[in-house]
Amino acid sequence: MKDLQVRIDNIKEKIARAATQSGRLPSDILLVAVSKTVDIDVVEAAYKLGIGNFGENRVQELRMKVHHLPGARWHMIGRLQTNKVKDVVGQVCLIHSLDRWNLAKEINKRGRLLQTKVPVLLQVNIAGEEQKAGVNPDDIEHFLASAGELEQISIQGFMTMAPLVDEPEETRPVFKELYQIWTRLRRRSLPNTDLRYLSMGMSQDYEIAIQEGANIVRIGSAIFHGEN
Repeated sequence: MKDLQVRIDNIKEKIARAATQSGRLPSDILLVAVSKTVDIDVVEAAYKLGIGNFGENRVQELRMKVHHLPGARWHMIGRLQTNKVKDVVGQVCLIHSLDRWNLAKEINKRGRLLQTKVPVLLQVNIAGEEQKAGVNPDDIEHFLASAGELEQISIQGFMTMAPLVDEPEETRPVFKELYQIWTRLRRRSLPNTDLRYLSMGMSQDYEIAIQEGANIVRIGSAIFHGEN
């Protein structure tokens, strides 16, 4: 697992450099290792090397890994079907992919049943890509206002995915736009909303995302496969 250690150290160095460039401390940035399709033994090795947060996008795989490694903090980062909400709420520390109102209602319903407040991020489709989920930027304020009636949900920030491009620098406007929206709306006092997190950036563009204000990055291939 020596190569895994080297990759993790390299990513942490780049995160620290990007954080410094944006006037923050490395500790201000949360690294979520995207462990989807990664063998549980490799995930456990990463955990022993100091990675504490992992992200999954398939419910069945998530539940298996939570059972095997309950000491880690687990994140649901993939699109969540309403009929799978019951299998996720209570298993993860944060759902990154709240992308539609009926899902919000289902999460709230499950939270009420379990008598727990469910932390979520509102997924925003900044780039307007038809193939990607997420709330339209123009609809964010209305969504947050309506979420006041969902007492078992805590909207703790925003998540977005930039388009896949040849040059990471091309993603900068996407991250910059969501940061501006996040900064503006953080000043509002809205029920069931505490916009502390901005989840932006993956293996190919996380340094740009951090420079533009992300405080959560989701990195998979660069950790587990050595790919950028």
